[in-house]
Amino acid sequence: MIRKFLKLIFTVAITVALTVTFFYVNNEWLTVSEYTVESSKIPTAFDGYRIVQISDLHDATFGENQQRLVNKIQKAKPDMIVITGDLIDSNRYNLQSSLTVIDQIVEFANVYYVTGNHEVATNDIDRIKEELTARGVRVLSNESITITRDDASFSLTGIEDPLMGQEASDMLTNANIPHENFTVLLAHRPEDFSAYVDEEIDLIFSGHAHGGQFRIPFMGGLVAPGQGYFPEYTAGVYEQGQSKLVVSRGLGNSTIPIRLFNLPEIIVVTLKSP
Repeated sequence: MIRKFLKLIFTVAITVALTVTFFYVNNEWLTVSEYTVESSKIPTAFDGYRIVQISDLHDATFGENQQRLVNKIQKAKPDMIVITGDLIDSNRYNLQSSLTVIDQIVEFANVYYVTGNHEVATNDIDRIKEELTARGVRVLSNESITITRDDASFSLTGIEDPLMGQEASDMLTNANIPHENFTVLLAHRPEDFSAYVDEEIDLIFSGHAHGGQFRIPFMGGLVAPGQGYFPEYTAGVYEQGQSKLVVSRGLGNSTIPIRLFNLPEIIVVTLKSP
């Protein structure tokens, strides 16, 4: 009898330990996904240029002083770091936690940022932008800038989250994108892909979908904000016409506090000229 009881206790303990480990890995194990984007519009000077994307941190922490996250980003050897919104979470707003990441990554690459819906929802968006700008981050608000290397350049555009009150198509029009260059867009929401395609953007970085939150093996994500169940754009690269949309699974969680089969992700895109 005692032996059966001890066996039951051991089985329960092992099951609990494996379950805890499973959920920990699904929500804490940082991964890096690498893609190559080739275009005849990419100047030779930018061949091999590495763009690191982080998205949807939602005030999550990865090690003391965010060291695990910072180390992963630095190891990717970025020429540029782009942040595609939801750096913070409006439900448990802790700006300083996320600024801890910013304070470190600005030391080894130029950082560019656009808002997500959670920054807007805090009603503290002006302070968020001010804190980022003070640290050397370039906040892009429906505008285009030129990124130069040697005598070559490409266009980088960033638009606000539509929660600010404008449609993506209107914000893109206001940004005055110079289409003679290779064009890169930072936009939080992937569900507006058709608007980005209509504007003939070459490369778009988005987040927001959290990878579909629960990923079903061989099927994809289960649910995403703005797209509902079985969303179309959750992770990876999508192509339409000349446009390539890169969607990050993101790093943190928000309303739904856990991920399943959906590891936190940093993305590295390497530009390639023909």
